[in-house]
Amino acid sequence: MEQEVRVSKRKKHKGVVVSNKMQKTVVVKLERTLPHPKYGKVITRAKKIYAHNEDKPLQIGDVVEVVETRPLSKLKRWRVA
Repeated sequence: MEQEVRVSKRKKHKGVVVSNKMQKTVVVKLERTLPHPKYGKVITRAKKIYAHNEDKPLQIGDVVEVVETRPLSKLKRWRVA
């Protein structure tokens, strides 16, 4: 019998911790670069997301990997991997 290999369909992103003031939650800034639609110059776009962080002590400026997960609260849809 062959073993089934599961491949995760969950999105993963790397970002920087910008806030750790909440209990079990960190705010992570995700940045992406893309060419400007008209002029072609490379520009940076950023988005802040809320990620669940159970017991890893994280400081502002730490680079973390976040994984998509089920809704944990009104704003939290990610967790720190």
